[in-house]
Amino acid sequence: MVTELTGNSFNDFVKDGVVLVDFWASWCMPCLMMSPIVDELGEKFKGRAKVGKVNIEESPELAQKFNVNTIPNFIVFKDGEVVEQFVGGISEEDLSEKLEKCF
Repeated sequence: MVTELTGNSFNDFVKDGVVLVDFWASWCMPCLMMSPIVDELGEKFKGRAKVGKVNIEESPELAQKFNVNTIPNFIVFKDGEVVEQFVGGISEEDLSEKLEKCF
């Protein structure tokens, strides 16, 4: 399951465990192409990691806080700390591998 995050819910969501956050926008074609992959990972890692999405148009302060200048932009948090950040389209296998390394 993938959770839509805003400035209000973000900190509580990322503070515990491994969390993948997808920063995206509705006008971004690569973001829309990545959406089903992110949804799949939400199911694949259910119970092990959380997956969230931040719409940068609705929460520009979060994009700014994490220097998200290019999207799609993925940040992996572990117990509230950034442990990995990568930009652009990525295969489900590669994204899964990157997430797996953070446990």
